[in-house]
Amino acid sequence: MNNSFGRYLPGKGFIYNFDPRAKIVVAILYLVLIFFVHHFIDMAVITIPIIFVYIFTYKKVIPLLSLMRFPALIAGIIFLVNIYVIRENDVHESKYHADLFLAFTKFKENNFGISILSLNKSIAIFWRIYIMILITTILTNSTRPVLLTKAIEDIIWPLKFVFVPVHIIAMIITIALRFIPTMLDEAKRIMKAQSSRGIDFKNGHFNEKTTAFTTLVIPLFVSSFAKAEDLSNAMETRGYDPYGKRTKYRELKFKFLDFVILFALLLLFTFVIVNMFNPGGYLPSWYLSTIIK
Repeated sequence: MNNSFGRYLPGKGFIYNFDPRAKIVVAILYLVLIFFVHHFIDMAVITIPIIFVYIFTYKKVIPLLSLMRFPALIAGIIFLVNIYVIRENDVHESKYHADLFLAFTKFKENNFGISILSLNKSIAIFWRIYIMILITTILTNSTRPVLLTKAIEDIIWPLKFVFVPVHIIAMIITIALRFIPTMLDEAKRIMKAQSSRGIDFKNGHFNEKTTAFTTLVIPLFVSSFAKAEDLSNAMETRGYDPYGKRTKYRELKFKFLDFVILFALLLLFTFVIVNMFNPGGYLPSWYLSTIIK
């Protein structure tokens, strides 16, 4: 499943039969919810179902690990930044961190250093980016571009009343998602072609890497514009008119399974949201000890 991000992968499973409109709504709710959770346990609660769905659908675990590379890189950069941003006073001003996590390794005599607070924030960033990538991967891998366009158009259909070109917006979003794997493949092809000409993308100083990077970016832009023009000509040749009146050959309809899955996810989201506010202080201390901020 190399370069599977943004690419439709034919297969079987309940996620393929799940209504594309419901999948988009669930994906949006997930992306919003992960930035509001306050505890690592809540993060785990909303992550486990997604991982289970991925493994159950594709019967593979290695792609789950390969998707961690980019979030791990971002989290590492954030951790290094937090070392010089979070001060010792910030750690001790938080009663929670002062009571539970007093570990703060100073650098020489200044109040910068490594703390559990900076580590917590880095792990939270890694987790959230990973869930975003995983949700988007499942959505694009299990939904055909045609159905994705229909689903987006149906979801933003009320905007027609304010004269918003709904179909054009849906088509733009779908084409943009479809071009992601194409551009990744094109970038790899250009890198191999430039490497055969003696350009080194891995070694060298910063200026040399910048120069090598321009030899990748410029041909990639030229190729993307050429592919966009070819797609435009192909759609125009087939009589596509974005402003024309359109009819639908197939109508999307919710099934009983769609309602069951949506109801189960609604219960999950309700559980997490209630825990965020902790009404009545019913959460145990071990649960509260996993707080992120």
